Amino acid sequence: MNEISNSPSKKRVYIVVQVVSAIIAAILFYIIYSEQSIEVTSEHWSRYLVDLNALLNTLTACLLIFGFIQIKKGNKLNHIRLMLSAVMLSAFFLFSYVTYHYYQGDTKFLAIGWIRPTYFLILISHIFLSIINLPLILLTLWFAVIKEHEKHKKFARITFPIWLYVSVTGVLVYLFLKFLNY
Repeated sequence: MNEISNSPSKKRVYIVVQVVSAIIAAILFYIIYSEQSIEVTSEHWSRYLVDLNALLNTLTACLLIFGFIQIKKGNKLNHIRLMLSAVMLSAFFLFSYVTYHYYQGDTKFLAIGWIRPTYFLILISHIFLSIINLPLILLTLWFAVIKEHEKHKKFARITFPIWLYVSVTGVLVYLFLKFLNY
């Protein structure tokens, strides 16, 4: 993170991004893995959030790809609109994801055979990279907002493929759980 200059305000932003990201990750781990979910019936409204989450991940991946295409074509305004839309969908996804796990808890993957290690490889990489991705997204966005375009580009080169991977693997995890969890 040598890209952050020595100015106190930029160091403060970097620290705030790291603290906010760590708090969000801690809350997510607590809600998902603490077994503290609320007991609800199988017909509870929150069970549909898993489908919404997959849709939000799919749409985010599409927005990321279209945003990338737009900046390569030199269309900055469309790039900005698409990337801000991706940020908003990701924020909505995060809220929906936390809500889903608060009510529904963790979903166990019961399949056996070759599919099981494949699922867990995808899941573990997805979780690890999603934790790394949150501060990257925030910093990339910050550099765009303050118009430090070179730093924005440097961070975006790292953030974009990770964010796209996390979005796509989020959908893959959903598909594994929905159709291969037998």
